[in-house]
Amino acid sequence: MTDLPYRPCVGIMLVNAEGQIFTGERIDTPGAWQMPQGGIDDGETPEVAAVRELEEEIGVAPEHVKIVKQTKDWVTYDLPPHLLGKAWGGKYRGQKQCWFLMELLAGDDAINIETEHPEFSQWKWTTPEALVAEIVPFKQAVYTEVVNQLLG
Repeated sequence: MTDLPYRPCVGIMLVNAEGQIFTGERIDTPGAWQMPQGGIDDGETPEVAAVRELEEEIGVAPEHVKIVKQTKDWVTYDLPPHLLGKAWGGKYRGQKQCWFLMELLAGDDAINIETEHPEFSQWKWTTPEALVAEIVPFKQAVYTEVVNQLLG
């Protein structure tokens, strides 16, 4: 299975005016908190995919954010053995992600997790340390790298 490709994906670190980071609890995995992320559609650039995913997942309109920075290269992770062959129809070994730091230019009322296809059951603002501590273990190295690159 390790000859499978990585799924191209974007991730968004959304920060508010106080420098806190948006994190949402996955609707399908109570207790699992993460930043918005999603696949890149055919013909999309990572930047376009990131803005689209942010609106699809948490309702934040493009005019309410400013892209501040992006990771210098793709950040990858492998799925743990119990998910390999199951997630994403078994077509991928993990994800390669391009992450964007975005600043929220509006208030909290711009965030609406009750979207057409909800991904999060609740959300909160958090610190970089809590963000890394609350992500599923197989993504902790990715989140550490993303925090270091985007906030370092």
